[in-house]
Amino acid sequence: MTENDFFDVMRQGLWLAVSISMPLLGAALVTGVVIGLFQALTSIQEMTLTFVPKLGAMILVFWASMSFMSAALVTFMRSEIAPLIAGI
Repeated sequence: MTENDFFDVMRQGLWLAVSISMPLLGAALVTGVVIGLFQALTSIQEMTLTFVPKLGAMILVFWASMSFMSAALVTFMRSEIAPLIAGI
C-alpha cells in the first residue's frame, strides 16, 4: 500500500463521513433556525425549547436515513477497505 492509496482511501472516508452526517446536521440547522425565529417573535427564552425539538428532529432524521447510512458504510467497506486488508 503506497501513500497515494492511503490518502485516496482517507479522502473517500472523510467524504463519506461528511455525506452521512449531512442529513443530521441539516435537520439540526433547520430546526434551530425555526425555533430561534419562534423565540425571537414571541420573546420566549426557554432553554429546553431549543434543545428538545432539535433532539427530536435529529432522532427522526436519523431513523429515516439509517438505511442510507448503513448501505453507504457497507459499500465503502466492501469496495475500499476489504481489498486493502486482503492485499488485493
